[in-house]
Amino acid sequence: MALIIAKNKVEFPQLQKIGVPDATDSFTPIPHDQLVSLTRDAINRAGLSIVEEEHALARDGLRYFGGFALTGADIAGSDRNIVLGLRNAHDKSFAASIAVGNRMMVCENLCFSSDVKLARRHTTNIMNDLPRVLSSAVARVVAHWNDMGNRIEAYKNTEAENIGDLLVQLVDSKAFPARDIYNAVQEFRNPRHEEFKGGSLWTLYNSVTENLKGGDLSKLADRTMRMQAVFDKLARHTPTLVEAEIVTPETDDDMEPIVVVG
Repeated sequence: MALIIAKNKVEFPQLQKIGVPDATDSFTPIPHDQLVSLTRDAINRAGLSIVEEEHALARDGLRYFGGFALTGADIAGSDRNIVLGLRNAHDKSFAASIAVGNRMMVCENLCFSSDVKLARRHTTNIMNDLPRVLSSAVARVVAHWNDMGNRIEAYKNTEAENIGDLLVQLVDSKAFPARDIYNAVQEFRNPRHEEFKGGSLWTLYNSVTENLKGGDLSKLADRTMRMQAVFDKLARHTPTLVEAEIVTPETDDDMEPIVVVG
């Protein structure tokens, strides 16, 4: 069973061989393997266990995406499990971040519900702050697990109407590629998994995530969260609010703060 759908999966020892660009005054890249190790430490400190772990590289190792399926008290389920998504870039294409989400067991679809930016820029003192920021992100796992359970029930109890208009709205909000609209409509009409049949918002949700699967992993967290912002309003689901934390670097004037978003 796959945790992340990618063509260029690698093992951890391969991450350790990836070179790191030289730091500049405004950019201090984080080694992919070091970010993975720090994330593992944060998971262990939270009393959680990793049951599955996968890694993928893109652009000759400049971009990284990883997934960690977790288990622990109060986050075990037969139909889904909780996942931490981790991404990092050495080419300044996006900030390093960790996302909390779920994987549906029947179809391996990933859907994220929170995103923690580890840095707006990879600043000089980022390594000093990372352990605390990662621990703060992992501590939100149980809250996001419960919130996703409530979201799923709300979606199941909401009939999907005007799905063409809804899909266009997702395209406009940059949650879904326009080229895949027809495929999502077909998936909605004839779900390949019995669990998603019925014509509810939950059916449409999984029609969309099915068609996001295998796409650009670096955009997946953003896309699924944008979709939830649209669907939550229709289902009248109010997400669990988690306070944001600002970690101020030790400092140069040109450095931006590390931002934790729940």
